[in-house]
Amino acid sequence: MDNEQAILMSEGTNSIGTGNDIVSELSNLDFSKIAMNDVISYITQFGKNVLVALVVYFVGRFIIKYTIKALRAVTQKRQVEPSLTSFLNSLVSISLNVILAIIIIGILGIDTSSFLAVFASAGIAVGMALSGTLQNFAGGVLILILKPYKVGDYIEAQGFAGTVREIQIFNTVMATLDNQIIIIPNGPLATGSLKNSTTAPTRRVDIDVDVAYGADPDEVRQVLMNIIEADERIMRSGVFAPFIPMTTMGTSGITFQIRVWVKSPDYWGVKFDTTEKVYRELGKAGIEIPYPQMDVHIKNEV
Repeated sequence: MDNEQAILMSEGTNSIGTGNDIVSELSNLDFSKIAMNDVISYITQFGKNVLVALVVYFVGRFIIKYTIKALRAVTQKRQVEPSLTSFLNSLVSISLNVILAIIIIGILGIDTSSFLAVFASAGIAVGMALSGTLQNFAGGVLILILKPYKVGDYIEAQGFAGTVREIQIFNTVMATLDNQIIIIPNGPLATGSLKNSTTAPTRRVDIDVDVAYGADPDEVRQVLMNIIEADERIMRSGVFAPFIPMTTMGTSGITFQIRVWVKSPDYWGVKFDTTEKVYRELGKAGIEIPYPQMDVHIKNEV
């Protein structure tokens, strides 16, 4: 029994000694030094990241600046429309700055996946809320790139007709002949039917001329041809030679049609002036211009 008690007392003493050693070692550790070393290490690494980020920022801004200048020079050299040039410059500038911001965030050690996820979810939400606006934006991009019309063109679309004043990102602004301002969304303009009367360098002017039955067709053509030859704005050579066919025999008279070609800017001037001259010259030649009439036959019954 004495031996067993001695052994137990020895083991208890050893275990107490081991516990005392662990406590002693823990007491020797300087937690403040460990924490300070970690802080210094983090600040040093973060400082390096900040310096790299600053270098990348200034280099990136330099590249973006000269990229925009190069793009502007190319568009001016190719004589791109000013509205398209401004849109492309803005789009490229915004895109490159967003990419630069994402790169800098990654260099600073911030997880960019969370930002991208937020941007993606926000983009989906905004896209669903502004689907019509985005359609108009896409239509504006297509119009600026494909150029179905440009500023100064006279177009007919969506039930309206007028001269294009401005092509915006979401809308097209046009003015009617009596100077009313019409604003049409770009989406329907890009996907719907559209008539552009200014794109072609030349246009044909068609003017219907009604004369009474009994008029000599050759005399009528001669009067109309004299009017045409007196106007220097009317083209006369090759495929642009004037043509005056008889097109209709109506209830009150016969119809001739003046078909002449002019430069597009001269279209309305030639049309209005020629119409007035036709009225005056037919009257001088004694050729009657018909008006709707009805013959009434009275039958006497016994």
